[in-house]
Amino acid sequence: MSIPAKDRDQAALEAARWLVVLEDAPDDAALRAEFEAWRRADPVHAEAWAETADVYALMAEVPPVHHAQWAAGAAPHPAAAARSAPEGRRHAARAGAARGAGRPVRRRVALGAAVAAMAACLALVVAPDLLLRLESDHLTATAEARVLDLPDGSTVRLSPASAVAVDFTAAERRVRLVAGEAFFEVAPAPERPFRVIAGEATATVLGTAFNVRLAEEEVAVAVRHGRVAVTPPDAASALPKPLEAGDWVRLGPSGGVTRGAVPPDEVGVWMQGQIVARDRTIASVVDDLRRYHAGVILVADPAFGSRRVTGVYSVRDPAAALSALAGAHGGTVRALSPWVLVVTGG
Repeated sequence: MSIPAKDRDQAALEAARWLVVLEDAPDDAALRAEFEAWRRADPVHAEAWAETADVYALMAEVPPVHHAQWAAGAAPHPAAAARSAPEGRRHAARAGAARGAGRPVRRRVALGAAVAAMAACLALVVAPDLLLRLESDHLTATAEARVLDLPDGSTVRLSPASAVAVDFTAAERRVRLVAGEAFFEVAPAPERPFRVIAGEATATVLGTAFNVRLAEEEVAVAVRHGRVAVTPPDAASALPKPLEAGDWVRLGPSGGVTRGAVPPDEVGVWMQGQIVARDRTIASVVDDLRRYHAGVILVADPAFGSRRVTGVYSVRDPAAALSALAGAHGGTVRALSPWVLVVTGG
């Protein structure tokens, strides 16, 4: 009988959290017993842990926080709990590491693949690069921004790790934000409305400058100047009042609509290397920081991630910004490797 994908995904996420918890408290026998009970409760758990441990083993060149204790035998390495995994899988992990010895290039590739596998296992990759390339006309890499000149004279400033698809006709100008965030400066053309689709929401303008951010939990639209009509998901018409200079709106997945206003020059402030968060969740701010961090950021505590925050964070050093974000609310950030950062609550 096949295992539903959602069960495998949940088990993978739980396994990753156990990895974090066990590394954080390597001497806690009661915690290890609780972990063993979880692992033995379901074959899917055991398989998810074995795969997570294999990935972690491939990253063994980068010593984790408690490497010294594990090496001295004071406490078992988290991956040691996977001893009951099939020998073939463990042998494959060791063989993969051995083949990398003496081959720096291959070893770096293996480590990169391990990080990518860890990211997939933790469900942190929102949209694979291949899928983005298939769905979009223009995209940016991590920490890369780009300015696009459209055929009508409009410009699009793409934030890092963002993508758009452009579809212009004689009747309208349509741009779909496939991922990330973008700032639009629209050339006036009353006879050809300019529409930006983000998720299931639509922003319609004639000539203006505005910003659109597409996140897992919301779509946000903010206007620097001009007027923008916003149509929420599953709505037959736009919101009663168009957005004007300084206005913003956030559209939640369950139909929630939140409106507010900021100084107009704060709209698109990411172009100056900042994230300005106003009553946003920690998880959503972390989503923004992920676009600037060349690696994986995991929020291990969903309750901590749901806390709401207000603040200004520099993206020039995303790791420092992440530490400031978490630390201000009693959380901590730890590095499992130079590429994997884990946020935990206080």
